[in-house]
Amino acid sequence: MGARLSGLLPGQLDEEQAEVYRTITGGPRAAGPQAFALTDPEGRLRGPFNAMLLSPPVGLAVQAVGAAVRYGSVLGERARELAILAVAAHWNSAFEREAHEAVGRTAGLTEQEMAALRAGAAPELTDPVEWAVLRATSALLSHGALSDEEYEDIVSAAGERALFELTTLVGYYGTLALQLRVFAGEGP
Repeated sequence: MGARLSGLLPGQLDEEQAEVYRTITGGPRAAGPQAFALTDPEGRLRGPFNAMLLSPPVGLAVQAVGAAVRYGSVLGERARELAILAVAAHWNSAFEREAHEAVGRTAGLTEQEMAALRAGAAPELTDPVEWAVLRATSALLSHGALSDEEYEDIVSAAGERALFELTTLVGYYGTLALQLRVFAGEGP
C-alpha cells in the first residue's frame, strides 16, 4: 500500500496549516544539526508531520507534545532514543526507525545497540537508567502497564518525572506510528 495522503506544498497551505508548518520547520526539531529531513526537496512535510496539517489545532498540540518529550524531558538523549527506537521496532515504523536511528547516532547509540532494537531485543546496556528506561518501555509496549517491581525499578533509577515523560513518549510515538500506518502506508 502506498501513501494515502498527498503532501501539501508550502504555497498550498491555508493560514492555520501554515502555522503548523512554521512551528514544525522553525521549532527545536529544525535547530542545531539536522539528523533527518523534516521536508522533502519541494518543502512538503515528511512522515507524520504531513498528517498534522489535516487538523491544525490537533496537529499543533500533537507536535508540541513531541517537542516536549524530545527537548524538555529529564530523560537523557541515549535513554530517550533507546525508548523511541523500541517503539519504532514494536510498531514496525520505518519512518520512526530511519529518523531516530539518525538521531540515535548523534546521541551515541552504537550500530550494535540499534541492530538489537531493530530485532526486538534488548541491547547490552551498562547504564542503570538506560536499562530501566528500556525495560519499562518494553513492559509498556507488551502489556500497557508496569508491575510493582518494574515501577519501582524505573522510579529508583530515573524518578517519577522521568517515568511520566517516558509513558508520554511511548504513547506519542505509538500515535505517530499509527498515523504513519494509516496515512503514509507503512506496513503493520
